[in-house]
Amino acid sequence: MDSSELYHIKQQFILGAYKSLVDLTLPSSTSPEYTPTLLYKARAYIALNNPDAVEELIPSDAENVSLRAVSALAEYVAATDDDEKESSLEALRDLCVEIEGDEVEGDERDKGVAKVLAATAFARAGEIEEALETLGAGTNSDNLEAVAFIVQIYLSINRPDLARKEFERSKRWAEDDLLLQLIESSIDLVTGTSSYSNPNSFYTEQLGNPSLTSPHLLTARGVTRLLRGEVSGAKSDLEEALSQQKDDAETLAAFTVAAGLGTKKADADQYWSRLTSEHPEHPLVLDVAKKADLFDEFAAKFTVPPAVLASA
Repeated sequence: MDSSELYHIKQQFILGAYKSLVDLTLPSSTSPEYTPTLLYKARAYIALNNPDAVEELIPSDAENVSLRAVSALAEYVAATDDDEKESSLEALRDLCVEIEGDEVEGDERDKGVAKVLAATAFARAGEIEEALETLGAGTNSDNLEAVAFIVQIYLSINRPDLARKEFERSKRWAEDDLLLQLIESSIDLVTGTSSYSNPNSFYTEQLGNPSLTSPHLLTARGVTRLLRGEVSGAKSDLEEALSQQKDDAETLAAFTVAAGLGTKKADADQYWSRLTSEHPEHPLVLDVAKKADLFDEFAAKFTVPPAVLASA
């Protein structure tokens, strides 16, 4: 069983309190908590889009399979060309093969984390099937973090039915812990179950924790409130989240939508301009651009009837 300190670190990571994690002081390298703490800190840097910090953090001679995996993931995220990215992906594929043997350094938890990290790179590369296979989708895997990622992938490809199936399967063996509640809230947020009451309650409860500061949670509740029609409350959450992490793409996208529902069009235009310039590859930006192109294409094919022209 994890110590209370390691449990708190895990809780911070699950709830997106990444800035607190990167400021952690590592325990002694001889401590049994050294590797898991180091791992959470490295993963927090990646989540904050600072993969270069991982190279300085992880010892170059690290043999533990989870530390090797987080280094490879950081290299993938930091890569600037296709060859570098493919090299990192191949390193992770080789690592996944090694995990199936008995020669790697690390326990079952380390191996499970390594698979999640590898699958993260595969999913980011668009290799969805490879990511799901690596995570053990559809099996009786006892890795709850892998289940959480499987659920996120299914939700991202509009398959909430498969996400719900994975969640229900995990309930047979998983304890009723924080991550399990987060998984359920994510599914309910996408499906709109019971008017989003479950995710709204969950995010509000976690935000009440005085030892936790998470702009990620504020964004999640802001989106939930937006879906519930509570525009003013949503703006308040999203504005606070932006003040804590001004460069976060998801928060900015959500705030842009919230601003668009207000009466000040100039504000919406300002945030939309910022989103498109700072995060041109964000799904919302790409989707709107695609729809604009389709509109122009159909408009070019449309012929105004003569009667309409005459009446004009």
